[in-house]
Amino acid sequence: MNKAVFLDRDGVINEVLSDRVKFVNHPSQLYLLEGAAKAVSLLYNKGFTIFVVTNQGGVGLGYMKEEMLQRIHQKMMKEIEQEGGRIHEVAYCAHAPYAGCSCRKPEPGMITTLAEKYEINLEHCYMIGDRDVDILAGKSAGAKTILIGSADHGADYCFDTLLEAACWIIKKEENPV
Repeated sequence: MNKAVFLDRDGVINEVLSDRVKFVNHPSQLYLLEGAAKAVSLLYNKGFTIFVVTNQGGVGLGYMKEEMLQRIHQKMMKEIEQEGGRIHEVAYCAHAPYAGCSCRKPEPGMITTLAEKYEINLEHCYMIGDRDVDILAGKSAGAKTILIGSADHGADYCFDTLLEAACWIIKKEENPV
């Protein structure tokens, strides 16, 4: 059985709507949240396959080109690898909001496509996000859901940071009772 963690990007791995950056439209605007790279490293080193599933409507709206989005993801992955972690694949929806596609969260398309591609049983996986669309996508896909933040979006579990969530997942996996 392959075990996996699906991560939203903005607000879970990197800053968004912060004092330093509003939206990440260029690699220079990517700032990893404190502990995020360590969290990915801990999960990866405990045997989890790590995926990022992110809505990137800025492409569809013309705020950035897809090539720039690829450069942002390359920077994110490199910074995480420097901490000993690895993101197996980044899936993104580049469609504009309200385009009606099946890949944009809250639809589960990105998650289910990755699960099928890598033969992952979603019942044993986690979707971690900071917004209701992340939680809805995770639940629709059949994964356990974790909310980063304090809003109540119906997640199965809630933590303040990705690092706290990762430590909890690892502890739960080691002591499943």
